[in-house]
Amino acid sequence: MESIQDIISEFKDKVFNTAFSMVKNYEDAEDMAQEVFLEIYQKLHQFRGDSALSTWIYKITVNKCLQHIRTQDASKRKSETEPIRDQLMQIPDFDHPGVKLENKEMANTLMKAIALLPEQQQVAFTLHKMEQLSQEEIAKILDKSISSVESLIHRAKQNLRKSLKAYYEEQ
Repeated sequence: MESIQDIISEFKDKVFNTAFSMVKNYEDAEDMAQEVFLEIYQKLHQFRGDSALSTWIYKITVNKCLQHIRTQDASKRKSETEPIRDQLMQIPDFDHPGVKLENKEMANTLMKAIALLPEQQQVAFTLHKMEQLSQEEIAKILDKSISSVESLIHRAKQNLRKSLKAYYEEQ
């Protein structure tokens, strides 16, 4: 079993990047990362090794972020009739440190569109495309079948195509 210091060293960037991709706010992502590592510290003795340590850590990260998102925007759900341009304009800018300056505007628009996806599509798409996790690992994290994850990612792509097409046509 690895020490908590080894775990933090190995996973701090992955946990932060996943949290940042989900909560879209630097300070909130830092808070989520701290909460994740606190829970890991408190429950490391309970980890049975039924899955990879990384899967367990991603699961904790995703659950903490979803809990945060649900409490933050329970009252902020967007209207389905509101134009996509207006919905995207209401989401705060997403400034990811790993995105090159010339791609910031495109990345910002994409992240705002991802934020409008249904929760499970958003998580599956983020873990697959941004964290480069396999569909099998995502299935373990989300407690879903691989075919369910494939479907979530496929529907996320369709929804993104539709909303981004509508956004760019409105521009």
